[in-house]
Amino acid sequence: MTVTRSGPLTWVQQWHWYERTIPAPRRVNPTPLADHCHIPPPATVADVHVALASLTARHEALRTTVDPLRPIQHVHRADWAPLPVDYVDVPAADAATLAAATAALAARPIDPERNPPWLARVLLEAGKPRAVLLAAHHVVIDGWGLAVMINQLHDHLRGDDGPAEAPTHPLDTVAAQHLERARVAEREWLMRLASNPTGVLAPFGGTDNGGGRHRLQHRSVDAYDDLDRVARRYRVSPEVVVLAALAHDVATRTGEHRFLASVVVSNRGRAALRTSVDVRALTVPVQIDLRPGAAFGEVVASVAAASATAYRHGLYRPAELVAAWSRMDRRRGVATVPTIEYNCYSWPRDYLVPTQNTGSANWISSAPDEPCDTLYVDFSRDGGVVTLDVTVGDHLLDAGQAMALAGRLCGLLRALADGAERPVPARSHTPAAAGWWRAPQGWVSLTRIEDVLRGHPGVLDVTVAPSEEHLVAHARTASDLTAGDLHRHVLDHLGEVPGILAPGCYVLSPARVESDGIPLRPPETSAERALAAAVAAVGPDAVDMNRCLADHGVTLVAIPRLLALLHQSGFTGIASDELAGTASLGHLAAALAPLPGRETSP
Repeated sequence: MTVTRSGPLTWVQQWHWYERTIPAPRRVNPTPLADHCHIPPPATVADVHVALASLTARHEALRTTVDPLRPIQHVHRADWAPLPVDYVDVPAADAATLAAATAALAARPIDPERNPPWLARVLLEAGKPRAVLLAAHHVVIDGWGLAVMINQLHDHLRGDDGPAEAPTHPLDTVAAQHLERARVAEREWLMRLASNPTGVLAPFGGTDNGGGRHRLQHRSVDAYDDLDRVARRYRVSPEVVVLAALAHDVATRTGEHRFLASVVVSNRGRAALRTSVDVRALTVPVQIDLRPGAAFGEVVASVAAASATAYRHGLYRPAELVAAWSRMDRRRGVATVPTIEYNCYSWPRDYLVPTQNTGSANWISSAPDEPCDTLYVDFSRDGGVVTLDVTVGDHLLDAGQAMALAGRLCGLLRALADGAERPVPARSHTPAAAGWWRAPQGWVSLTRIEDVLRGHPGVLDVTVAPSEEHLVAHARTASDLTAGDLHRHVLDHLGEVPGILAPGCYVLSPARVESDGIPLRPPETSAERALAAAVAAVGPDAVDMNRCLADHGVTLVAIPRLLALLHQSGFTGIASDELAGTASLGHLAAALAPLPGRETSP
């Protein structure tokens, strides 16, 4: 046996363990993570191998595997597997080569169930090692942990000793997870989600019926000095300045002054945690609340205070939160999404290969069939360059608008560095698109709601219009349809069609009397019976096809096993993130298809 100890995944790890089951085109966060460092002369290939072996012996996370169906992890002996390192010859280890090679390594799959949760690649120039690329699986190592690994690798190659503190492993912190603190953080998240508008960006840009995403990167040398000057001017960190600039840009574009930002925090307050290769980062809800007419200094102060408040809520149970979030969305009839997702690489990366930095550089790629529900911004500043990596749904910003965002942020930093105040506009500079209505829950598209309702069999015609603070749907239908049928139909599409809200009232023609309550609906088709059996195996015995998975008390921790049971029954066709969402089991079962070569009865 190579296993030295085993135990449960931490709450943070449970999320990434589940996330690995989401099909790659549906994931927004990069998996695996990847970065690189230069090899200081006169280090040799043998020195790199020794350094990687030393790190593997020091950090248990580098020799940890996870169970495929249960949230369990296993630590192995240091020599349990060959080091996952290979060597590639390159003409020159310049910046372009390093960027392409790092991206290529990140695209290689890592199997954390059977192999070490990391990969290394040494770039050789004329036979001499010039750079080491590292990729790591998020289930065991987060971005901070990867930076620690590369820092210590670089230090080892320079002959420096490692840190004096003994590294920790997620298993060492399982018992210390504070349940009541987690519940407080989860309540804070749900309160913030319910009290902030959703769909803030959607009416002010994007592509009609967009279902894909844009990824872009903007690198600026000038913004590096501008950002330093602005941070010194307002006596806050550069990371807070960039988040404040993002909030200012959203308010300027949309006229919304109160919205939610989801911000990644490292959760490494103790010194020993800062030098450990493991995974601890989670997002916290930062309340953006801007006063119309406020100068940027007030914006920065507000964002800094909101961030400090939110940082107290960085430890919680993602599995429980996601389930409660889905139940809340079905209850409220709307998919709640933070307006901004923000991550900043705040650790110094002095190990990066020195490059000649001049001017600005941009690239963008678009994938029309890879969904993204919000605006993701990753910020870093290394080697005299500010880098903004942006991922955004194409229903929120089109390609031109996405490219303009990064340049506009850098332009704002330049103006602020030159002494401008840039007050927050009272109204949007961009008119909302036709057909959108500002509901109390956020911005919703009346035409999309009508399209969803028309998609229900038996709906002959429908119009949706606001009435005071509610939406009213007037539908001409077949005689056997009820308002409950239509309402559940809209709820089933909350996670599929952005910008929709379940009407608060349905007026049907011909009129009919609704029965009291919603009767439990048993499974009827073979696909429904297979899904119901899988749900019953991981959760309650009584399964209602009218309710979502979270309504049955099943969290994302059970989803890998549930999918395996479906596969054993001969069915496929549901993605793991769909199971964790708001769709009812009946709606999900309709998407199931028999595995190739498997016959199923009706």
